[in-house]
Amino acid sequence: MTEAAVAPRQAADADKRRLLSRADNPLVRAVGRLPVKVRTKLLVGFLSIAALLVLVALLGLRVLGQSNLRAEHLGALQVRVAGYQQLEADAAALRQELAICAGNADYATWLNGGRRSAAGALGPACLRKIQQPVESVLALLGTATQLGFKPTASESGQVRQIKSDYGRIKVLVPRIARSSRASSALHARAEQLSVDLEVAARGLAETTTAKTKALIAENQHSYSSSRNLFVAVAAGAIALALALGLLLSWSLIGPLQRIGRRLAAIASGDFTRHVEVANRDELGALGANVNRMNDELDRLYRELETASRHKSEFLANMSHELRTPLNAIMGFSQVLREKLFGDLNEKQEEYIGDILSSSDHLLALINDILDLSKVEAGQVELEIAPFSVREALERGTVMVKERALRNGVALGLVIDPSVGIVAADERRVRQVVFNLLSNAVKFTPAGGSVEVRSAQVNGEIQVSVADTGPGIAPEDHERIFEEFQQTQVGVEQRE
Repeated sequence: MTEAAVAPRQAADADKRRLLSRADNPLVRAVGRLPVKVRTKLLVGFLSIAALLVLVALLGLRVLGQSNLRAEHLGALQVRVAGYQQLEADAAALRQELAICAGNADYATWLNGGRRSAAGALGPACLRKIQQPVESVLALLGTATQLGFKPTASESGQVRQIKSDYGRIKVLVPRIARSSRASSALHARAEQLSVDLEVAARGLAETTTAKTKALIAENQHSYSSSRNLFVAVAAGAIALALALGLLLSWSLIGPLQRIGRRLAAIASGDFTRHVEVANRDELGALGANVNRMNDELDRLYRELETASRHKSEFLANMSHELRTPLNAIMGFSQVLREKLFGDLNEKQEEYIGDILSSSDHLLALINDILDLSKVEAGQVELEIAPFSVREALERGTVMVKERALRNGVALGLVIDPSVGIVAADERRVRQVVFNLLSNAVKFTPAGGSVEVRSAQVNGEIQVSVADTGPGIAPEDHERIFEEFQQTQVGVEQRE
């Protein structure tokens, strides 16, 4: 595949990732750029979700209502089917009775359990027994209340026909019963009427049964359709609610995350970039304020850097200018102390000693200022070379030994035999040890002790300076590392 073909594909993949990403999604950005408050967006989102839930509930009620109506219709059809089937059964029974009364040998034999009876033996008595069921059916067909249901318009004609046929049979039965000899014509008419009754009742029952089956099939289809519709609407509502919730949350969380990352960068000292928040709501205003704060802090930071650089340059120049006359004072004082220009009396020697002591102290202060200036300017260069830790600590101890004796402080040095040669800046190490020892000797009262220890722990060389002085209060642990700061004990002792 050529590079020309790969480039469009990579661009398409990048666009796809952009659409799927939270922060760069166009829909999320569009929601964020709506010129309304966050509270209004949340309220609209909640109301929209509530409306979707209400829609699903209304649809569910509609589906339940339709199912209830279909169930009621099906129940009515089942009642009609049962009624018409009963009419059919009554008509069939009437036809059998008429056949027996007419002297039908086959029916008589069947009803008598296979025993043949003489034709017409049951005729008159049988006909009289038919009267009661015929009258019962006629009474049943009298009103819809007695029938148990109201026939439909298409069924009313057939029901009236059945009632009319029963009425004719009712008229024929007494005539047949009064005849000394059954009239075949009357029997034929009655039997034909019973056949018509059975056919009409069967037709009603079959028609109603077909309607019932059709309604059951329709109910099943409607249930499936309603279920699918309900599931689709519910799924759509849930999807819309989730999409709306995600859009709102991403339009809020994305800017907050970007603002949080920018604030973290500002806290670490990075003022080179701005946070990009496309929202036109409170978050957009917050992003703009963060950018303004970033610019203001950047300006102040640059001003502080400039002021610090000027201060360091001033201190360096001042220290350099002070060292020249101070070295001259120390040189001439040393010449006088060595009596190169003649003898000195006791008072003059005392004054020369004070001059040299004060000059040494002032030179140490100037060197400290120079070191501080170099540190602030980032110009401190370490000279890494192998050296003996024991020798460096011994030299540092010797430098404060005289002062310790003068103050009545015992000075000790304990070095583990495992401590040997290390690679570091020996002068800086001695300077650190000297500063620690100087402070320890300075603030330890007479009769106390200062001890320097060095040992190898976990592959590292550790050096510690411990004294029996007043120590440093916990609240002063951070302050003592600031410029020109001392503990309260040091201030009192100096006074």
